[in-house]
Amino acid sequence: MNCLRLNHHRVNRPQTSRRRGGALLEAALLVPVILALLIGTVELGRVIYTYYMLQKVVLNMARYVGTQQGVNFCDGQDPTMQSSINYALTGTSDSSENPIVPGLTPSMFQVRAEQYDPTTGQLNVCDCSATGCDTSQGGLPPDFIVVSLNGYQVHPLFWGFAVDPFQLRPGVRVPYGGT
Repeated sequence: MNCLRLNHHRVNRPQTSRRRGGALLEAALLVPVILALLIGTVELGRVIYTYYMLQKVVLNMARYVGTQQGVNFCDGQDPTMQSSINYALTGTSDSSENPIVPGLTPSMFQVRAEQYDPTTGQLNVCDCSATGCDTSQGGLPPDFIVVSLNGYQVHPLFWGFAVDPFQLRPGVRVPYGGT
């Protein structure tokens, strides 16, 4: 009777070893997949955070420009426009600090003034004339300020996958003279 028990245990022992080996093999196959998903999730979070920061920068610039008086939207070198770009870029109006978002440059900002046309009921880009938004020639101030970013590239690093860089293009429209 003892002989039968011994043989019975010998038969079960290799099956237990095979089960342990199967679990190890499954873990070895799943760990890279789980790591890729984890790293991809972290990278996606980084891209979303960057977009959020750029959106805040654009909104702060639009609010700053929208509350300033005597801005010449037809002159890209207008001191108020330059200080608003510096304010959005660094948090100071004189650009004495590093950019809030790394890689962001003044040339990426685009500012557009818009007026409401009562005859068509649509917003139109202001032209630089006395009938447009050029206040130095007697034009009316704009109704809205549109600030957008163009050219800010993100380079995602998804482990094991080649992903081309792509551009983030946040933009915002705020009323001129208010927040």
